[in-house]
Amino acid sequence: MKAFFGILIFSWVLTLFMPWWSLFIPAIFFGVWLINGGFMAFIVGFSGSGLAWFLQAFYIHLSNDGILTSRIAEMMGLGSPWLVLLMTFIIGGIPGGLGALTGYLMKINLKRTGVPETAGK
Repeated sequence: MKAFFGILIFSWVLTLFMPWWSLFIPAIFFGVWLINGGFMAFIVGFSGSGLAWFLQAFYIHLSNDGILTSRIAEMMGLGSPWLVLLMTFIIGGIPGGLGALTGYLMKINLKRTGVPETAGK
């Protein structure tokens, strides 16, 4: 649960000021630090960063009375602005899920190989 909220908050804050790929940074960090299990890493990263993007898109949807999402839905032939918000959740969730999975796999790889001892001993 800590990893989910950490990814959610940090992904949202980072994407306010940085490019879209900044979703990977908190996902990798929390994947290394808190998540145990590959499937769980993907699900937590996916839902955390996807929800961050969805909440931002939903706020924009509400603040302009759905004009932007309606026009995007019409342009893409979707018919509903809610499908645009769902696509935003999915597209924002994929990098977060892959980032958290990458972090978890890095942790597993480092545990397996071990950290080399210092040369001074």
